[in-house]
Amino acid sequence: MKYMNRSITFCAGFLVLASLVPGCSIRRNMYDQPKFEPYEKSTFFGDNRSARELVPGTVPVGHLQEDDALYRGRDAKGDFLTEIPIEVTREVVLRGQNRFRIFCTPCHGESGYGDGMIVQRGFKQPSNYHSDDLRSNPDKPVGYIFDVISNGFGVMSGYSYQLKPEDRWAVVSYVRALQLSQYASAANLPEEDRTHLEALEHDDHD
Repeated sequence: MKYMNRSITFCAGFLVLASLVPGCSIRRNMYDQPKFEPYEKSTFFGDNRSARELVPGTVPVGHLQEDDALYRGRDAKGDFLTEIPIEVTREVVLRGQNRFRIFCTPCHGESGYGDGMIVQRGFKQPSNYHSDDLRSNPDKPVGYIFDVISNGFGVMSGYSYQLKPEDRWAVVSYVRALQLSQYASAANLPEEDRTHLEALEHDDHD
């Protein structure tokens, strides 16, 4: 009886092992099946390339970007937008300030006068946000600023890779806030802020 149990155990183990061998073989064959590696040369096609060109107009899933206002800063006629196409809240402006300090201040400076650190080191000075040309030129509305951030201008490279569209618009909102900060009228301030400002001016005169 003892020997019979050993025989049964051995046979069962052998059957299990035998059943696994075809599976391993099939898996190995699938792994080693004929295929082209990336950039591998091929004589099948006339251009000797194994990879085929994408069909014209091919767009990755989720990247169609049909909204010209959001993604390109232009209206249906192709003109630059005069209004920011997302809701501008305090959080959006603060997000723009954060992105601006990371990506823009090295050239444009903290206040947008074009006096960033790399300019102080001898590099070409970028545009001054507070010039009449960028502050009040009707030909350079918010859509224009968005386009420059996205695609670059002159020696400035585009930041569409580093900043998603919503962040680029947040930066635009912060640039407008910077411009307003340098030309805002005291009459437009809340009464509490005007009183505080007048107190500071009075102290300076004393």
